[in-house]
Amino acid sequence: MYSELYNLWMSRASDDIDLISELKSIKDSKKDIQDRFYKDLEFGTAGIRGIIGAGTNRMNIYVVRKVTQAFAEYLMKTKKHPSIAISYDNRIKSELFAKEAACVMAANGVKVHIYKELMPVPCLSFAVRNLKCDSGIMITASHNPAEYNGYKVYGSDGCQLREDAARAIHTISLKVDMFDDINWINFNDGLSEGKINYISDDVKEDYMNCVESCLIYPEIFDESDFKVVYTPLNGAGNRPIREMFSRIGVDSVYVVKEQENPDGNFSTCKFPNPEIKEALALGLKYCEKYKPDILIATDPDCDRVGVAVPNEKGKYVLISGNEIGALLLEYICEQRIALGTLPKNPVAVKTIVSSNITEKIAVKYGVDLRNVLTGFKYIGEQIAILEEAGEENRFVFGFEESHGYLVGSYVRDKDGVVATMLICELAAFYKKQGKSVLQVLRDIYKTYGVYKNVTDSYVFDGMEGMGRMRTIMSNIRKNAPKFIGNLKVVRYLDYLSSEEIEISSKKIKKIDLPKSDVLEFKLEKNASVIVRPSGTEPKIKVYYTSTGENFDDAAECQKKMRLDFDKYIKK
Repeated sequence: MYSELYNLWMSRASDDIDLISELKSIKDSKKDIQDRFYKDLEFGTAGIRGIIGAGTNRMNIYVVRKVTQAFAEYLMKTKKHPSIAISYDNRIKSELFAKEAACVMAANGVKVHIYKELMPVPCLSFAVRNLKCDSGIMITASHNPAEYNGYKVYGSDGCQLREDAARAIHTISLKVDMFDDINWINFNDGLSEGKINYISDDVKEDYMNCVESCLIYPEIFDESDFKVVYTPLNGAGNRPIREMFSRIGVDSVYVVKEQENPDGNFSTCKFPNPEIKEALALGLKYCEKYKPDILIATDPDCDRVGVAVPNEKGKYVLISGNEIGALLLEYICEQRIALGTLPKNPVAVKTIVSSNITEKIAVKYGVDLRNVLTGFKYIGEQIAILEEAGEENRFVFGFEESHGYLVGSYVRDKDGVVATMLICELAAFYKKQGKSVLQVLRDIYKTYGVYKNVTDSYVFDGMEGMGRMRTIMSNIRKNAPKFIGNLKVVRYLDYLSSEEIEISSKKIKKIDLPKSDVLEFKLEKNASVIVRPSGTEPKIKVYYTSTGENFDDAAECQKKMRLDFDKYIKK
């Protein structure tokens, strides 16, 4: 079977010489051939994502054309005169894949609006809404290593696609032959015939105006000596972030030159993930030279933000995604109450794997904090629910622990531009009060208690990997622990069966969220363990929360939990 597909590609994949060269190089390796052809990249709510290369299990123009053909057929069936917005980041072949998608959409009768240059995820979500498109495509693999690329899909509300639409597109794609069933026109012909249009600068201007309107104190940077080191990690954030700084009056911005311009190979940063210290290494060196108030890093598609700030000794330390979320929620609520601009019955949204310290902050300020499944589309859906009820202004903040944040409802995905702006505003505000960001964070822990969060990831590559992940999840369900790290399990939640079980009484309560392959163990002392397979990578992720009177207590508790639960993954 694999050899037949291999031979088919050798004879038909002539539009991309890179693929033919790759196929020739593996002609004597059954293992390499199998890995490229043992499955199709599966289309889901996050679209598709994979290693760039030849085969049905890789990202290439043929896979992009096939998925786009199915997507176009779905739009033509469900919409009267469908239109789509398309954007892309700096990754290898991102522009090529974006234009291939445009060519297929246009050939199928879908009107295409595409950015002239690489633009971030939030700009794509904004364009979908601003241009009243029926859908959107973002070519990106977010923060994955350089060998990856992906294809994220959006609905007319600017959110990533919902489950029912994703299933329908996937069903159509199963019937599409990637060589024989593709409608396609030349990109330049599409432009000249008006079937493909470039997105105007007016849309970018409207987006930047919406971002700027989210400032709580618009004059905060006037006559300020606030200094920033910024790295776009060679991605799409460089221009919009720097324009934002210029607009709000942050003049002292030191951009990491080695990571300023687009580079799909990420030559100076193997893993362009602003969550990890390795990605910020060059930025931290710049901090030693320029001594800024803050270091900001955005990932390649500029929807995630990493932060480092100086401690009392002048050494720069990273702040976790959960800590940034807590700082922003506290700041937004406290200062908008002070100004009288916090709406009645305000709503904030977080994912179930994000820190519960925000629940205590929400209670203090009278905020309705809603918990949703992992994935920012679920946060966007909550904004849509408010919008449908005419209560969109109630939304004040959304975040996920993996460094994704949103303020304002003009987009429906995480926005690294507005997050960068508000994080800098927060730091500048407290600086004028004579406080450091770390001092404010310590005050939050004094007020609400110490919450320590960490995530462990287990990688399962290859054809056997997915089966191994399914087996692990099944085994945990069959042998659910009663204690984790000497802490008793108080409640057990299975999001696949939609059941929450209180252990002592054995009472069962329905979980009112979409079904998802996630297990949660709520423990004594407000600790918890959540385990789930990643939706975009061959990984199982385990999220640990521990609490304590101080960091040492919380860290010791967490250490025991991790050592104990590790056996459920590895056995």
